[in-house]
Amino acid sequence: MKSSDESPERAEFEARLAKARKAARPRVGLLAGEPGSAGVDADDLYDAATLESLGFDPARDLGFPGMPPFTRGVQPNMYRGRLWTMRQYAGFGTAEASNERYHYLLKQGQTGLSVAFDLPTQMGRDSDHDLAKGEVGRVGVAIDCLGDMRRLLAGLPLDRISTSMTINATAAILLSLYVAVADENGVSRDKLRGTIQNDILKEYVARGTYIYPPRPSLRLISDIFAFCSNEVPHWNTISISGYHMREAGCDAAQEIAFTLADGIAYVQTAVEAGLDVDDFGGQLSFFFN
Repeated sequence: MKSSDESPERAEFEARLAKARKAARPRVGLLAGEPGSAGVDADDLYDAATLESLGFDPARDLGFPGMPPFTRGVQPNMYRGRLWTMRQYAGFGTAEASNERYHYLLKQGQTGLSVAFDLPTQMGRDSDHDLAKGEVGRVGVAIDCLGDMRRLLAGLPLDRISTSMTINATAAILLSLYVAVADENGVSRDKLRGTIQNDILKEYVARGTYIYPPRPSLRLISDIFAFCSNEVPHWNTISISGYHMREAGCDAAQEIAFTLADGIAYVQTAVEAGLDVDDFGGQLSFFFN
């Protein structure tokens, strides 16, 4: 959209832009057309005059931090109130080895944990199952029972850190074990912070670590939404993920589209189960490439 600005500064910008275009390398693919002609392209400049011509209303279209339309962030103070959590994805073969690693990382200044589980744990199989042979502890920690979770979390300040658990089909089980250990150690559930990935739809699409058919799996997810909204209010109940689909071959636009479609499906399932989106919506998170 052409601006009505005829200032000397604008004229100088236009001259510099024309010179830069002549020196630029040829545009290819979607960008080969004129500026603004491709859906992924944009005009050369947007300024106050452009906004005025579009009828831009700051109160309506920009808003305030922590308020709709959330163009300035979802929290009123954003990172001035609390920095983002820094954590390294880690899970060694045994609960004891992983626990040692977590203590080391926290001593180095890490502010949260990110737990990697082995494939048998992700698929709901005990380490002594025939189908688990050769996979136990290879890509993460093996957790078969409450005792394993006790050893994994021994001595960790669960009321002062957040824990991300990359787990999907068995997310309800691993979260239950985590909460049970917190209960045993006298940590109030409303002090627990963390995330479970719990995104089963992308498992059907990209990764394959699913156990149950889609509809029963969605039922489990909506049950987790309900439990956490009542019992573990500061826990992020799902990390709706596009990363894995992008790694499996989709492009950036498809990654966004499929991830948002999955998110809509999760919300619809929970609402149809009688949940109020305002009770669980704040606990949804996203993970993009």
